[in-house]
Amino acid sequence: MSQSRQVAMRRPPVSRVAIIALAAIFVVGLFLMGFDQGETLSLVYGQDAYVDALLHEFTHDMRHIAGFPCH
Repeated sequence: MSQSRQVAMRRPPVSRVAIIALAAIFVVGLFLMGFDQGETLSLVYGQDAYVDALLHEFTHDMRHIAGFPCH
């Protein structure tokens, strides 16, 4: 006769700091991917960032897939 033994493993709880950090990364990423039209890079690139819209162009196809209108 064989006996099976169950081992209860407890996962460590997810810290609130980790949840807040991931939420912040999500919100910033959503802004950069969906709404940025040059605002972010204008801090270092100046007014030309609005014309070039580098992050917009970099994430252009992803914006359409996610349903963000951009033109």
